[in-house]
Amino acid sequence: MLLNIGLWLLIGLVVLWALLDPVSRLVKVLWEILLPIVNSTSVDVKSKFGEWAVVTGSTDGIGKAYAKELASRGLNLVLISRTLERLEKTKDEILKSHPDIEVKIIVADFSKGREVFEKIETELKDIPIGILVNNVGAQYSYPMYLGEVPENELWDIINVNVGATTLMTRLVIGQMQKRRKGAIVNISSGSEIQPLPLMTVYAATKVYVKSFSEALRAEYTKFGITVQQLAPLFVNTKMNAFSQRLQVSSLFVPDATTYARNAIVTLGKVDSSTGYWAHGIQYFFALIPPVWIRTKIGQFLNESLREDYFKQKTT
Repeated sequence: MLLNIGLWLLIGLVVLWALLDPVSRLVKVLWEILLPIVNSTSVDVKSKFGEWAVVTGSTDGIGKAYAKELASRGLNLVLISRTLERLEKTKDEILKSHPDIEVKIIVADFSKGREVFEKIETELKDIPIGILVNNVGAQYSYPMYLGEVPENELWDIINVNVGATTLMTRLVIGQMQKRRKGAIVNISSGSEIQPLPLMTVYAATKVYVKSFSEALRAEYTKFGITVQQLAPLFVNTKMNAFSQRLQVSSLFVPDATTYARNAIVTLGKVDSSTGYWAHGIQYFFALIPPVWIRTKIGQFLNESLREDYFKQKTT
């Protein structure tokens, strides 16, 4: 009798957990959407985290726009990218608008792997980094089946999306720990929410960034360090140039400036976010179906975007 009661209690607990888990995830996402809207005033990131920020992949797209937002809040910047000419151009643009800050540039190609970090460590040695924005990322040229993706492209995606985020974080987190303040902002992707056929490896690396961020937060929150993970959906940047539909800004496909302006308001308020309220709404509804349905939807969307790419090539 007692055994039967215990068994039914166990079954009841399992069912309750199965029901509450997706509900709790949806409530969490809803909170992440609503908090920046209800409280739209930005945190004073300079006083909270420090006077210097490092932004990787900072000469285009979200990275460049985020760097400009930090500059507008009075932070000094270290811009890291692989092309000197574009770094100098970005530096000049920022200093023209914000002449009172300092901007340092570092040329580094993260696709080269471990060898680039020794130079970066030397360059950053005497700079008190308050914010690190791990923005640099590599994407498929267009949606492809795994066997079609060039091997060097796969290595670039892994080295950049996984390696750069991990090792850049390790470079600066020790000094943040000593000062007991700082922020790590890891820019991931909405592709993290399910396996993504035709962008298989890219999506898998973004799952890594999500897991890495959550574990890092558990390790370092007690040292006063904020770890935020951003998971944008489609943004009108060169990374998505394989489809003309993604090169037209709209409510759900913002340009990089709009995205960064919204994303920075979430820093210091929520641990994870899409960074943009309209993306948050999409993310919320995307989480409702089971994973197998989300995977099918992702595959259908990527097949459509793949067709866009081939149509563009023939016109």
